[in-house]
Amino acid sequence: MAPSRAQATYVRRCPERTALYEVVRDNLETLYGAIDDGALDVRVGKHARKELEGYLECGVLGRGFARLRCGECKESRVVAFSCKGRGFCPSCTGRRMCSTAANLLEHVLPRVALRQWVLTFPFRWRRRLAQDGELLGALSRIFVSTVQAFYGGKTGAMTVVQRTSSDLRLNPHLHVVFLDGSYQGGTSSDDEIVWREHGHLQTRDVGRVLEAALRRMHRWLRRRGALTDDAEADESDAETNLAASAVSGRAPPAGPQWGLPPLEPTTLAYDKPLCASLDGFTLHAATRAGAMDGAGREALLRYVLRPPVAQGRISQKSDGLVRITLKRAYQDGTVAVEMDPLSLLCRLATSVPPPRFHTVKYAGVLAPASPWRSRIAPPKDAVLDASAANENANDDDKPRRRGYRPWAELLKRTFAVDVLACPKCTGRMTLLAFVTEPKSIHRLLTALGESTEVPERSPSRGHPYWKSTVLRRRSLGHAA
Repeated sequence: MAPSRAQATYVRRCPERTALYEVVRDNLETLYGAIDDGALDVRVGKHARKELEGYLECGVLGRGFARLRCGECKESRVVAFSCKGRGFCPSCTGRRMCSTAANLLEHVLPRVALRQWVLTFPFRWRRRLAQDGELLGALSRIFVSTVQAFYGGKTGAMTVVQRTSSDLRLNPHLHVVFLDGSYQGGTSSDDEIVWREHGHLQTRDVGRVLEAALRRMHRWLRRRGALTDDAEADESDAETNLAASAVSGRAPPAGPQWGLPPLEPTTLAYDKPLCASLDGFTLHAATRAGAMDGAGREALLRYVLRPPVAQGRISQKSDGLVRITLKRAYQDGTVAVEMDPLSLLCRLATSVPPPRFHTVKYAGVLAPASPWRSRIAPPKDAVLDASAANENANDDDKPRRRGYRPWAELLKRTFAVDVLACPKCTGRMTLLAFVTEPKSIHRLLTALGESTEVPERSPSRGHPYWKSTVLRRRSLGHAA
């Protein structure tokens, strides 16, 4: 479902002018130098280094681009390559968010009400869960099956693992979108499936689900000795030190930040409607989208799949520190946090999922191997009928039978921007070539009046590395 707002004009994004890009560019070599010199007893994994370095090439024309040309007036346009990162790059993770949400609505999710259940884990568990995908997966399955038992019958769920809080501290937590009800019948292929929507959800129901999930998790963990309350006291290494610092946000290298949230609750409490907390766990189930609310369903899916950080929430201060504006204020009224640039880089590094760490999973009737999935999914005839009704429309306006969605289609669907529309006539632009050779890049950008400059990473600043005066004093051995 395309946005209803008026068509917008395409303007090429310039990531090299954003605060996030400048922070990474100006401080990445300093972070590497501090690690190599032993000033920071941490290790940034290869997958995180690849993500950080790839981000500096994302959207930069000097690294290569695709060239588009209008078939009528011969107007040209260039589109920079992306890094295809899966960690924190706002552009690439935003593209994945829009593509996945669109495919779910058109090919997977039945037209029924959806409800989001958000489970957060205690601070003492977060470092281990961020590094152990198998353990996090087991606890996720326990939680999903507990909510499924609450609904009764057959229901489905999509679990998305978000790795950070709004201040980019390491916080692996679960956003689970459930079909808000259950299916009855369907014992055979000829038996009719009946959908029964769940009634009014009450706050005490959320508390009961949380208590049941925690009992099952603790029982599972005790049997296997997989995780104890003193998990953070395990033997540490450089990579664990980085994760532990990113979880707390209180100590270098991922901290300190000013304006920390209050301590987590330890007893069962109901702070908000449809929200319960117990022993450091929090369960929130207040967000719901109705069966006929197409815009609300898509907004919900985009929210659970969102990037960890938006460009507009990061800014640099005159004293060199970085300011992150929070999506929601802390309970003490804090609306933004400030930190050293190296602390931000450490948090960005921990936000990148390790290899083979799956962040999107399906369960119940939505599981890939479920025989129910094809029976409840949107019928293919509806997609074919919509395509026939739009046979005179552009290719990117028609519903798709496959999962991949071109970049131009996603821009139009998400921001109402038609990048293939010629700015000088009514023609359409088509792909002319991919330009990757340095000489060709320089020649074509010069002819088009575009900048040929390729931003270079700033050299390491050397000891004491930090821009924060507090951390400078601490690194030099003086009292802060």
